[in-house]
Amino acid sequence: MSTVTLSDRGEHLRSIGVTSSSALLGVAAGLLSYMQVGATEAAATNNTALAFVLGAIVLETVVVQLSGIYDDDELGFKLYLFITFLVFSFWFVTWGILLTELSLY
Repeated sequence: MSTVTLSDRGEHLRSIGVTSSSALLGVAAGLLSYMQVGATEAAATNNTALAFVLGAIVLETVVVQLSGIYDDDELGFKLYLFITFLVFSFWFVTWGILLTELSLY
């Protein structure tokens, strides 16, 4: 017998949706940052790349609000912090790999 209820399954699917969309936006922001600033030594200190990650964070929060995945009472600081952390982390790792990988050649 399964003890998982339908509401638990719904919450799980909701979390998967937010996590995957945040991760994909973070990777997309990393790719856009790389395409915009290149792989030079000055690229790592370029502030233009930060605009992509900030835009991705804002876009993700708007998408979560408009999609209706979470009710208004469930949208809180913890969710926004989670979204910000995931988007930034995936952006940082993606952009860092691209800068490091292409500078080795």
